[in-house]
Amino acid sequence: MLIVLDTNVLVSGLLSPHGPPARIVDLIVSNAVQVAFDDRVISEYVDVLGRDRFGFSPRAIRDLIDHVRLSGIHVTPGIVPQLDCPDPDDLPFAELAIAAGVAALVTGNSADFTFLAGHGVRVVTPSDFLRLL
Repeated sequence: MLIVLDTNVLVSGLLSPHGPPARIVDLIVSNAVQVAFDDRVISEYVDVLGRDRFGFSPRAIRDLIDHVRLSGIHVTPGIVPQLDCPDPDDLPFAELAIAAGVAALVTGNSADFTFLAGHGVRVVTPSDFLRLL
């Protein structure tokens, strides 16, 4: 199953080894789920995961990002319709979800992506995604 994974789910999954976000990270690492990504998303993952306040080791970050790159699907969004995205930082995830035709965009902030309903993209919380599986 191909998904777009919002950074907040990745961070939550790494901070707490229990709960839906951690289970999603486990599914990614075990190759049960593939992540659609582009260079902008990878850059955000690296930037956010590398913040001192999280305390993630540089090696762990590198290993996870390498795994996403090797097991996921690199997508070039190309021309995407004009989106009414309230947060410009969310735009790469929205464009990617549309272009890749993913099963879902998984986020802890589903209210930030309500504008995707008109574009055929299912936006779900980590708990909802696990129920979909």
